[in-house]
Amino acid sequence: MKQYSSKRSIQILAHLLKEYGIFDIVISPGSRNAPLAIHFSETDAFNCYSIVDERSAAFVGMGMAKSTKKPVAITCTSGSASANYYPAITEAFYQNTPLLILTADRPTDYVDIFDGQTIRQKDLYQQHSYGDFQLLEDEKENSDEENFNLIKKAIELCIEKQGPVHINIPLTEPLYQLVSEQPAFPPVEKTLRKKKEEIPSHLIAEWNTAKRIMILVGTRDYTEKLEMQLSQIVKNHSAVILKEANSNLKHDKFFAHIDRYIFNFSESDMQLYAPDLLITIGQNVVSKKIKQFLRKAKPKNHWHIDEVWHPDTFFSLTAKIESTAEHFFGKLLNHIRLEPQPYYNLWDVLRDKKDLKHDEYCLKTQFSDFKLFEILAEKIPNNINLHISNSSAIRYAQLFDFQKNKVYCNRGTSGIDGCTSTAMGFAMKSVEQTVLVTGDLSFFYDINGLWNNYIPPYTRIIVFNNGGGDIFKIIPGPDSTNALEEFILTKHHRSAEHAAKDFGFQYTKVEDEVTLDRVLDNFFKHDTRPKILEITTQDIENAEVLKGYFDFMK
Repeated sequence: MKQYSSKRSIQILAHLLKEYGIFDIVISPGSRNAPLAIHFSETDAFNCYSIVDERSAAFVGMGMAKSTKKPVAITCTSGSASANYYPAITEAFYQNTPLLILTADRPTDYVDIFDGQTIRQKDLYQQHSYGDFQLLEDEKENSDEENFNLIKKAIELCIEKQGPVHINIPLTEPLYQLVSEQPAFPPVEKTLRKKKEEIPSHLIAEWNTAKRIMILVGTRDYTEKLEMQLSQIVKNHSAVILKEANSNLKHDKFFAHIDRYIFNFSESDMQLYAPDLLITIGQNVVSKKIKQFLRKAKPKNHWHIDEVWHPDTFFSLTAKIESTAEHFFGKLLNHIRLEPQPYYNLWDVLRDKKDLKHDEYCLKTQFSDFKLFEILAEKIPNNINLHISNSSAIRYAQLFDFQKNKVYCNRGTSGIDGCTSTAMGFAMKSVEQTVLVTGDLSFFYDINGLWNNYIPPYTRIIVFNNGGGDIFKIIPGPDSTNALEEFILTKHHRSAEHAAKDFGFQYTKVEDEVTLDRVLDNFFKHDTRPKILEITTQDIENAEVLKGYFDFMK
């Protein structure tokens, strides 16, 4: 016989989650949130997942939301458990990924009296959430009506903003009183708001008078519609479109390797290639060089297109366009002239020159992290979900062609802390194969991302282990200090082999290019267990190989 929580606030919460189609719940263990765990797991509508580590659990929830493109609820007990959610919440906030955060709490009058597992949870995430709500205890007057309205508002805000929203739920004891039937609730009148999206006429004039139009696409999910719209713009060389690995766009006339082209720009180059109209789409841009270039370029006009965020990344923002890119370009294309511009040819000549040099360098490069990404770009199967960890991994990926796949990377705050957990959460909700390519520090830091009973057997993890945070040998500054190896690079001799065994993954280790070529094809084939491939490059001067690349590209 089914048993449900007797807590009215939890019954109302479950009813509203079902009404708005939020069915995936990530639950971390605890007593204070036991009413939520009991109620959700006993209700047939919900898909419940038990993830022990709250920091990992929140990233898993974020990965699931990115995979399904629907909100996911995460719930934990009170105290430090809720604080452990924070890294993923900041990432979801800057990526606009819908997380509904359900933190169980002690009664309000227990705060700051040194009761166990009790902290100031109300408004805990207010700097990085789109809404913070605190429910009333069931015993309070009008609690049913108040809680119904608060939860409804929170869910709708999470959907509208496509970002994290927090509901703190104080619960009095007893926590384990159960009922065998759920009460009936009235139907929900949904009040989700739709935005009015119109194009100001002066933007059409700005486009039609501009001679040097650049469209820069940052982090975003793939949509066929936007790809077709931008393809129409470049068909006649009307604009230069720069994209990154995780922009998820493909077209031969898009410029896909920004750093390859602009890394060694001189002051005169920056003036020569600068746009007069800059249009930016999507979230965070990986390339630091394009930020430096465009900040110096100071384009006359800069439009940013997004439903929520309008950051002045390049200190030149002139138009905040609150719209999806697909809707905006769908309307814009009806009003603008698509005329060939010499600006495109200028960039195209640069691309041809740099691509030839890139190919020449690759031919003479020995086995290294750089060569590894060249090989992976050729060998990774088409049309998989490719997750790439932060730091050097995503930077290497920018230099090669991964556009045959959907590429994801946590570029909201650009941390290494939840890359594995996010990828595993994504894999849990995808019927397509998910492959994570990660550096060793990202992998070991987020090792609890593997403490997960729901990882599909076709999931694959590739760890390139160079013995530390090799990025700090690449960027200028750290190598000038005596603290580099122990405190910044964090040199180590760890292997992924024991982690693979502990968490039930098949494991393979390679140390040279010949072995890598031999094992890769079989590695991606479906099997009964997920797999980890560890590629060791600890004895190779990877930083020198990459520095040599950019010196060669001058």
